[in-house]
Parts: sequence; C-alpha cells; structure tokens
Amino acid sequence: MNIFSRKSEEKDTHAVAPIPERLRKTEKILILTADNTEDTEFFYPYYRLTEEGYTVDVVTPKGGAFKAKHGLGLKNSMAIGDNDVRPQNYALLYIPGGKAPAELRKSDEVIAFVQQFARLGKPIAAICHGPQVLISADLVRGRQLACWPEVKEELEEAGGIFVDEALVEDGQFVTARMPGDLHRHLYGVLQYLKGNVSAAPSAERRSAISGG
Repeated sequence: MNIFSRKSEEKDTHAVAPIPERLRKTEKILILTADNTEDTEFFYPYYRLTEEGYTVDVVTPKGGAFKAKHGLGLKNSMAIGDNDVRPQNYALLYIPGGKAPAELRKSDEVIAFVQQFARLGKPIAAICHGPQVLISADLVRGRQLACWPEVKEELEEAGGIFVDEALVEDGQFVTARMPGDLHRHLYGVLQYLKGNVSAAPSAERRSAISGG
C-alpha cells in the first residue's frame, strides 16, 4: 500500500505499514485510547508490538480519528461497539495514559469491555493514568500496580497497592508509571505474551509491601 499516492489530507503517515506474512503472529493486541492520550505512551507500544509481529487494533469510544496531547494521532480507529471488538479476539489489552483514561472511564461500554476482558483472565497492561480505567472497572482491590503519582491516592482509595517502580506485575496486570518507564513496561508485556511471567508477585515483594 502506497500511502503517499493519496491526497495529502488523507495521508495517515503514522499508521503502521502492513506486517509481512512471514513475520505476522496469529495473536492480536488491542490498544484502548481516546483523544489527548500521551503521544509516546500510545505510539511506543503501537510500534513496538507491531515490530514483534502482533496485529494491533486501535480502539476508541466512537472510532475514527483521534489526536494525542502533543499533536500526533491516527485518522482511523475501531469503535468499542464494533462487532469485531470482542475480548476473546485479543491476547492482551493495553491502556496508554495522558488525559484519555479520564474520557474512557466515562463510557459504560468501555468499562464493561474491560471488566469482561479481566474475567477471561487475559493480561491487561496500563501506564501512567491508564490504571484509572481499571479503578473505574473495580479491578484494583488487593492488586499491586504502578501509576502516575497523582493517581496514587485514587488507586489506594479503591483498595489497590501503589508500587513506585517502572514495571509492576500482579497476576494479569502489567503496569508502569510514566513515559520513561516504557522500555521496561514493554519488556514486561512481551515477556508475559511469551509466557515468561509469574502469575503473582513474589513472596518477597508481598512481604516488603505489607511490612512483614
């Protein structure tokens, strides 16, 4: 597909090029976002996961174009209500941060989708403000998670346990704090997809957090 053969206003130069058949994995990843997402927190996993051979579907509340905080974006996304957007179709859900999670958590359809994804036991990754969606979905109680520092109080009020580290894994949840954590976060995500992650935090970590 030659993206430069279209009219300039129709170009989507930040959309990923097709993955060659020989490199394409069978699993798909869903990135759930909205306007005003943090640019790096969307595009880093979008490109990195595609580089690994995963087909990445970008889903927003209403579908269509969206723009990130600093001006990047895509001209096309799927809508959360599309028939093909079903938790069983995806190996992992990724929720970037920025201001998008504040919009996502207002949508009953989004929250119901995230809850259904969690019930299936599939991995959910979130970074920065992304855990706000997990809070609204009532999924954080008793869980250790990283998040943007300003989200810490809200997380703890919902029963979650804040861990100030670049990569935090607890069961099906893989979380991180900020854009500078992305290299560690995506390492953890990819290890999880490869089956190289423990199903729960270590006894040492639980003991350290509980003060035992």
